[in-house]
Amino acid sequence: MLTIFGSIAYDTIRTPAKIVKNALGGAATYAAISASFFVKPGLIGVIGQDFPKNYQNILNRFVDTRGVVHAKGKTFRYDGSYDSTLSMRTTNKTELNVLKDFKPVVPEEYRKSEFVYLANNDPAQNTRILKEFDRVKFSMCDTIEFWISSKRNDVIKMMGSVDSVVINDEEAKLLTKNHNLIKAAKKIMGWGTKYVIIKKGEHGSLLFYEDMIFPSPAFSMEDIVDPTGAGDSFAGGMIGYLSNKNNTKISTIREAAVYGNVMGSFAVEKYGVYGITGLKRSDIKKRFDRYKKMVRF
Repeated sequence: MLTIFGSIAYDTIRTPAKIVKNALGGAATYAAISASFFVKPGLIGVIGQDFPKNYQNILNRFVDTRGVVHAKGKTFRYDGSYDSTLSMRTTNKTELNVLKDFKPVVPEEYRKSEFVYLANNDPAQNTRILKEFDRVKFSMCDTIEFWISSKRNDVIKMMGSVDSVVINDEEAKLLTKNHNLIKAAKKIMGWGTKYVIIKKGEHGSLLFYEDMIFPSPAFSMEDIVDPTGAGDSFAGGMIGYLSNKNNTKISTIREAAVYGNVMGSFAVEKYGVYGITGLKRSDIKKRFDRYKKMVRF
């Protein structure tokens, strides 16, 4: 089984083409929906009294929501703006709301999960919750600039407690204080993790393991609508595929990274989660096969 822990949010997304308010978002939401095309994940998170029934229905459709707590107050809110290239995002506002005092508990039914993904939460909380699982075969975490700037030591400790770290290129540079991605990945591995996946947005990803580097280009896209959640969809697709295969051989991890890229490519095609909620498994397989042809030489 796979368990995903992280934020469930209301997003306000501002692009040059459109402003979307109160969209269903959150790192765990994207990751869990993306993973659900490979395995049904358990979701741990918190929502407020303002969380609408139609959003609850979306979550219920894709994931096991026994770990989602309904708390008094408002749901976590995020507001971000993209530049004209859609490659730079500015955070306008973050309202933690019910997330601020949330004390997560792993439901009994999730404790035997062999695969665990810790989305970009408070790193100290991530490290703590990981200990509540009985027999983890493969764990993965992500982080963001907010935690790197405010809790760097906790981020480093968290990365030493998981099998794999997923991080974007700018945050890898910020965290390691190194502009060379190979040196940055080696530094992160030096803290105790086995695998480092550096996401490079429209340029795909780099998977580092021991002295090996596996680059996988992004699926070529002509129209990018909304990059929000692409990285989380990548991570969810990757760990969802691993969980489905139930093995962690390096060949499977490479394949999983490609599925991550494929899921990220679907996420950017529509606003909010709707790039992935309308998918069928056959769509994913088709794009994976096209991807294989694209990179073969």
